[in-house]
Amino acid sequence: MERKYNKTIIPTAKMLRKNMTKEEKHLWYDFLSTYPVRFSRQKVLGKYIADFYCAKAKLVIELDGSGHYTEEGKQYDEERTAFLQEYGLTVIRIANSEIHRHFPGVCKYLDTAVKQSLSQLR
Repeated sequence: MERKYNKTIIPTAKMLRKNMTKEEKHLWYDFLSTYPVRFSRQKVLGKYIADFYCAKAKLVIELDGSGHYTEEGKQYDEERTAFLQEYGLTVIRIANSEIHRHFPGVCKYLDTAVKQSLSQLR
């Protein structure tokens, strides 16, 4: 990766940690913060900030609000995903609406993804 820590965006990552969306808070406090495999929030990876990152499973979780569905948002997400995939990371995108409507299913899906990733890395 370019630089493990892009110092110019660290303040932005810290601000995002303090001002999480309600969907990010729900996923973090009600699932990921107590998950047996460690996740980080708003992790600087190269020139990007991942919503949630699991180093051990090489997994990035992105929660997508309405801004991700514009043409600009889609293009930015594609570039970002390609960048992260170049470093062997798997990017999972979840719509905010799925957090609201199907939270238990989202948690089960993420648990399966982490376990599958860990089994492939052994």
